[in-house]
Amino acid sequence: QVQLVESGGGSVQAGGSLRLSCAASGYTYRGNCMGWFRQAPGKERELVAYIYAGSGSTYYVDSVKGRFTISQDNAKNSVYLQMNNLKPEDTGMYFCVGRSDGHCSRLRSGDWGQGTQVTVSS
Repeated sequence: QVQLVESGGGSVQAGGSLRLSCAASGYTYRGNCMGWFRQAPGKERELVAYIYAGSGSTYYVDSVKGRFTISQDNAKNSVYLQMNNLKPEDTGMYFCVGRSDGHCSRLRSGDWGQGTQVTVSS
């Protein structure tokens, strides 16, 4: 059974940093696509970043480029999101999402974690 568990959210002031972690169980890691979505109050869920385990290639939404870094640890079956220079508009619930078939273009229909809250104050 696939399970994704996020941790690392919290409250920080603008300009601060947080590191989100996602522990995945039930996957054979090679060839997966893992990523992070976020949802701000009153807004739709937005894809923030993903990483394709097969090649290590990454994607970032424009608003986080240069500030966020997604990475993976195959040995720990984990994926991380390092968030630097946080802004109030980064506030939201962050969800870890994964697909065992590696189809990053369909990540939204993959397996979802319960989410972790990130709050950035100005």
